[in-house]
Amino acid sequence: MVDRYGSDVLGEGWRTPPRGRSVQLPAERGTVVEDVETGWCGAVVRVEKAGGVHVVHLEDRHGRTRGFRLGPGFLVDGAPVTLTPPRAAADARLAQARAASARTASGSRAVAGQRARVASGSRIFVEGRHDAELVEKVWGDDLRVEGVVVEMLDGVDDLAGAVRAFAPGPGRRMGVLVDHLVPGTKEWRVVEQARAVRPHAAHVLVVGHPYVDVWQSVKPQRLGLETWPVVPRGTPWKVGIAAHLGWPHESQQDLAAAWRRILGAVDGYADLEPELLGRVEELIDFVTAPGS
Repeated sequence: MVDRYGSDVLGEGWRTPPRGRSVQLPAERGTVVEDVETGWCGAVVRVEKAGGVHVVHLEDRHGRTRGFRLGPGFLVDGAPVTLTPPRAAADARLAQARAASARTASGSRAVAGQRARVASGSRIFVEGRHDAELVEKVWGDDLRVEGVVVEMLDGVDDLAGAVRAFAPGPGRRMGVLVDHLVPGTKEWRVVEQARAVRPHAAHVLVVGHPYVDVWQSVKPQRLGLETWPVVPRGTPWKVGIAAHLGWPHESQQDLAAAWRRILGAVDGYADLEPELLGRVEELIDFVTAPGS
């Protein structure tokens, strides 16, 4: 008979997992790790801060890069590790956290008593009203301090034309956030054309998130879902989502009400997916860089 408990269940170390206990490991560039959940294996190429959430990017041997939330759930040579920010960056963030007394919804340090700046020449453009309302709710305080205005494009079918109309240049940068920016899609081709518009290209930054709609950038758990449902082909995505949630979905007014409920579930950056957080932070950095 096999004794599955060993010779002494009360002996030291009997609770230790077969692979050992997880140890903390700074995510230094070049460190090769494996994500336990997906099996993705690659070298750390960068760690970025996205509204207070840290994302580690791993590059596999084929040169493909994928982002994962920093923390537990990784292996190094078969042993479990918890990835932590690189040491120098972690020390700097700790000092900053100790000095901070308040935070905005984006996780930035609140600036008490400072009025909004006069609008700068640079702008951030988003596809539609829902994108603008979400950016305002999470990053509005930061943008007012920086004097950055968010404008709506009403779609990106003629993004190149929008670039020409805005005419970005020195002191007048243009940042654009695009929904569903995935290689091979219509949006991808439109963005590639816009990025090539001369003589404005050096003053334009177009980034995007992979979600079909900005609704999907809200963590589904905030709405009581494990994951966002798959909407059947032929059904408008927002209609399918509202129907799945048991909400009215027959009219535009119904969908507007559905969005208000989703937006109401967002209190700050922790309620959004890292793929959106990182892109908005990137645009803010671009349009507020010195000399922009």
